[in-house]
Amino acid sequence: MADLTTGLIHHPYVPPAGFDAPQPGVFKASTVFFPTVADMRSREWKDKTAYTYGLHGTPTTYALEERISSLEGGLQTLLVPSGLAAIANVALSLLKTGDTVLIPDNAYGPSKTLAEGELKAWGIRSVYYDPMSPADLQAKITADTKLVWVEAAGSVTLEFPDLVAQVRICKQAGVIVALDNTWGAGLAFNAFDLVPGESLGVDVSAHALTKYPSGGGDVLMGAITTRDLGLHMRLKLTHMRLGLGVGANDAELVLRALPSIALRYRAHDEATRALAHWAQQQAAFAQVLHPALENSPGHAHWKALCVNGLSGAAGLFSVVVDARYTQEQCDTFCNSLKLFKIGYSWGGPISLVVPYELASMRQSWPTHLAQGTVIRFSIGLEHVDDLRADLAQALTASGLA
Repeated sequence: MADLTTGLIHHPYVPPAGFDAPQPGVFKASTVFFPTVADMRSREWKDKTAYTYGLHGTPTTYALEERISSLEGGLQTLLVPSGLAAIANVALSLLKTGDTVLIPDNAYGPSKTLAEGELKAWGIRSVYYDPMSPADLQAKITADTKLVWVEAAGSVTLEFPDLVAQVRICKQAGVIVALDNTWGAGLAFNAFDLVPGESLGVDVSAHALTKYPSGGGDVLMGAITTRDLGLHMRLKLTHMRLGLGVGANDAELVLRALPSIALRYRAHDEATRALAHWAQQQAAFAQVLHPALENSPGHAHWKALCVNGLSGAAGLFSVVVDARYTQEQCDTFCNSLKLFKIGYSWGGPISLVVPYELASMRQSWPTHLAQGTVIRFSIGLEHVDDLRADLAQALTASGLA
C-alpha cells in the first residue's frame, strides 16, 4: 500500500494469541468484521455463538452477562443501561393493551411512575397490592393479570414480604412473577431457588448493577436474568428492537468490581446492622426499619429466607423521625451530616442520606409504620465509629437529640 494512512488503517500485524491476565479484555465495537458474505449470513447472535454487531454483544458484554447469571443463580442475562431500563424492558416484553400488572405499594418509585405514565397511556392497567399481605395479592390477581412485581426488601421502608408465599400464589395462578433483586444482589438469597428441595422461584430477576455489582457509584447499568429460555428470548427480542446496549468501559468496571462484591456486601451489612441497633436507642426515632431488627416489618420472613439471617441484609436502613419534630428539623439533621452525603442510589463507598415524603409515595400510610418523617441511610465503607459519631452530632445540631 503506497499511502501511509491506508497502511495504518489496514496494518497486517495481529498480536499473538494466548494473552491472559486477571481482568477480561475490553472490546469496543459497533461494526464487527466477517471473513466472507456466507459467514455473515450464517452467524447467529441470539445464542452467543457468534458476533454480528456491537449492540448484540462483544466478548466483554458476554463475559459480564455470564457472570451476572452465576451471581443471580440464573441461566441467561441481558444487560441494559440502568435498573429502570431493566424494569421497562420486562414490562414492554410481557405486557400489552388490556393487560394488568400488579405492583407492591412499597415498590421502587420510578417503577410506579413508569406504570402510571407510559404503561397507562398504552392501555396497561396497574394495580397496587399490600406487600405484607399475601391474601391481598391473591385477591387482586385476575384473568387480565399478566405480570406481578415483587420486592424484597421494599423500597425506602424496607419491609420484607413473605416472598415464598407471593411466588407460590403467582405460580398457582399461572402469572409471571418478576423480582427487583437489587437489594439482595444475588447474595442474600437465591431468587430462582427460594425453598431448598422445591422447584420454586421467580421467573425474572431485575437487578440494578448500578448498586452493589458496580460498587463505585460511577456506573449506570441494569440486568435481566431468567432460567427459562423461551421467556429469555421474549425479553431479548424486545431488548434488540429497543436498541438497548451498554458501554464496554462500563462493563469493564462492573467486571472489575464483581470479585469483591461478597466482601463489600458483608462490610456494608455489618456496619448497617450496628448503626441500626444504635439508632433504636435514639429517642427522636419512633421506628427503625431494617430487616435484621426483630421488630422491623417482615423480620421473620427475612430471617427464614436469608439462611437464618447469616447471608445478609444489605446496607440500607431507614428511620421514622417522631411526628413531634418538624420537617425543617429533619432537613437540618440531613444537612448537618458531614460524612453522609445527600444523594440517591446506594452500594458505593460513600454513605448517603435522603429524607422522603412517604405520604406522596403510598396509596395510604401503612399501618405497620409509625407516624413521622422517613429518612433512609445507605451505609458506605467508612468506619462505623465515624459514621455513628456523625449521626450523633447531626442529632444535636438539629435539635433531635
